Formats: sequence, C-alpha cells, structure tokens
Amino acid sequence: MSWDSYIDNLQAQSKDASGGAHVDKCCIIGLDGGTSWTTAGHANALQGSPTEYANIARSFKSKDFSPFMSGGVFLENTKYQFLRVEDDKVVLAKKKDQGAITMQCSKTAVVIAHVPEGGQQGNANKSVQTIADYLESLGM
Repeated sequence: MSWDSYIDNLQAQSKDASGGAHVDKCCIIGLDGGTSWTTAGHANALQGSPTEYANIARSFKSKDFSPFMSGGVFLENTKYQFLRVEDDKVVLAKKKDQGAITMQCSKTAVVIAHVPEGGQQGNANKSVQTIADYLESLGM
C-alpha cells in the first residue's frame, strides 16, 4: 500500500478559504522505530533521516518529550525549538525563518507536517489531526 496519497490529502486539508495550502512538506512514520511509511520520492515528502525519525518515534512511543524540551526537534538536518506538547499526542516546534513543525501520533504512526515561514500553523495542526484521527479510526 502506498501512503503517498496521504501527503496530498494532508496538504489539501491545510488550505485556507483563499485556497492557499499551509503545509509544504509532510510524512508519516511508524511509531515502532520511525520507519517512513511515505516515500521520499514524493515531491512534497519531508526528507528526514532515519535517525531523526527514530528519535521522534521513540519520544512519542515512550511519551517522554524531554529530549525535545532540552535539545530541540531535529528534522531535515534543522533544529526546531520545542514549543509545547499537548495531551502526550501533539508536539509543536518552530525555527525562525525556517517555519514550524506539527507532529501528532495515532496508535501506530506519527503524522508530521512542515509549515513554511509565514504559513499558519493552526491550519497544519487541523490537517495533521484529521489524518491522525482517521488512522486511529482504522485502528492504526
């Protein structure tokens, strides 16, 4: 099964009333080990390293976000400042002039979206939640 259609769906969910998308890149990784479910070949896929994805998955699986709090969130070789965690499910991070990251876990996956600088992270939060909730509804 190809998960790449979820990239297109997540971006479409982030559009505002004028049709502008607020997510430029995204991916889905497995909660066990951080294996990428979406392919790097998609034009709008996040290009995180296996180590970055494994660290993200480990924090979500253990519900221990202290590595993010003390050292930031690394994605695509960029360190984002940890902003907050909500309900041990959602993590928000930002880097000036680079944009923001929204991550939310389901039972078996972490949905990750990047918001370009100037984009609305609230739109990304909503679209990430939509995909994560859908995966949960499937038992994933």
